[in-house]
Amino acid sequence: MFRRSQIVILLVVLALSVACTNKKVSNPLADVGSKQPDKVLFDRAMDAMKHNRFEVSRLTLQTLINTYPDSEYIARAKLSLADSWYAEGGSGALAQAESEYKDFITFFPNMPEAAEAQLKIANIHYQQMEKPDRDYTHAVRAEEEYRNLILQFPDSKLVPEAKQRLLEVQEVLAEREFRVGRFYYMRGSYPAAIARLRSVNDKYPLYSGADEALFLLGQSYEGEAETVRMRKQLPEAAKASMIADFNKRASDAYSKILTRYPLMERSEDAKARLEALHAPVPKPTKAAVALNKSEIDSRNEASTFGKLIGNFSKHPDVTQAAKVGDPTLVDPTPVSATDVVRQATQAMRGASVGSGNNAVSIEAVGSGAPPPDEPAPRSDTPPAPDNAITPGTTPAPQPEQAAPAATGAPPAPGELVPNVPADPNELKPNVPTDGQTLPPPQQVNEIQNGGDASSQAVSTDPKAGDQAAADDQTPADDSAVASSKHKKKKGIKKIIPF
Repeated sequence: MFRRSQIVILLVVLALSVACTNKKVSNPLADVGSKQPDKVLFDRAMDAMKHNRFEVSRLTLQTLINTYPDSEYIARAKLSLADSWYAEGGSGALAQAESEYKDFITFFPNMPEAAEAQLKIANIHYQQMEKPDRDYTHAVRAEEEYRNLILQFPDSKLVPEAKQRLLEVQEVLAEREFRVGRFYYMRGSYPAAIARLRSVNDKYPLYSGADEALFLLGQSYEGEAETVRMRKQLPEAAKASMIADFNKRASDAYSKILTRYPLMERSEDAKARLEALHAPVPKPTKAAVALNKSEIDSRNEASTFGKLIGNFSKHPDVTQAAKVGDPTLVDPTPVSATDVVRQATQAMRGASVGSGNNAVSIEAVGSGAPPPDEPAPRSDTPPAPDNAITPGTTPAPQPEQAAPAATGAPPAPGELVPNVPADPNELKPNVPTDGQTLPPPQQVNEIQNGGDASSQAVSTDPKAGDQAAADDQTPADDSAVASSKHKKKKGIKKIIPF
């Protein structure tokens, strides 16, 4: 018993000695142990954000940034501060998150997280994007921010995701432009419709309704031609030139449907309009057919339930966006209705100048002495013959009567002879010689009947890759195009019988 009590007393003495020699320092972060205070603040902020206590998280991160400006956690703290606003959501919080992400990119542009911050800036506007018939501000901003990511961080692993999102955004913007152009077309404002539809064609070639936009563009040009035809106050030469110019532009729009979108629904209508305009009907290449087929196959169709829910949602349906191809990164030169009218005016002016109505004649004055004064003409003076020579002037030589023929008898009185002997070896174009007519010159790119297009268009090359590329550029068979064509219902199915 005594020995046990001694052991207990000894243990107490040892404990007291240890407590006296290792005094505990007063530390506000005593429960952390030996961790650095900036690391402790960062961990606490992350834990608060995990439990959706965003205000506590932001206060802790701001304390870390202000107290330890040289900490190694500064960059992560700034990015997490923006993430807290992004995770909170709401229009006000998302606007603050965008500002914080831009600050992070400004201070740390070379960090890998800068591309992530740029992607989240674009996603902020993508999430707030509305349908094509509503406010398109966020759609335009999303397009701009996704382009910035692709152009500024081309080596980032986030670029494929940004490209796909950009295709979806451009699908919405193209649909909006098409609807505006169709509205102007239905109102008969053809210059405004042409400007909008040309913008769709130039900026968004991967738009799911690109064939419909091109067909409506051709219809608008034909509408302009019909409007010019009805104007009776225009000169006939100017009117003909403007109509020819509009019909040419309409044919170009229809031809692009057949060469770029041969498997889409409007291809048959475009072929019919080309035949009505007496324009050549082009054939698509195998490469164009394969490209258009891959674009159509990559699109998705919204389910019936999805379409029903979409009627009550303010966000657009982007299932029709293509999943292949590269989006447009640089906008082409915009086209306005004023530009369309200016082009038509230039075509009219060119016709007026070419018709000779505004031609100016120039009289050459010789360097010799001026002719003597002549008496005033009288009304009873008989008219002078055509070959009369005015006194004091030298008659101009007539090319038909300059000299008699070198061979043969002298010409009879009043007979016209050439001033140069005829060359017996001279060949006249399209004039029979010895009962034969000269054939027309052969075109360089013409494919002869019975020949192979690929063998004549491309020289023989032992490389298999070059041969495959040549095969892709050969015209596709009509049966192959018909078998690959996808049938789907589109918008207007109207052909103006101009």
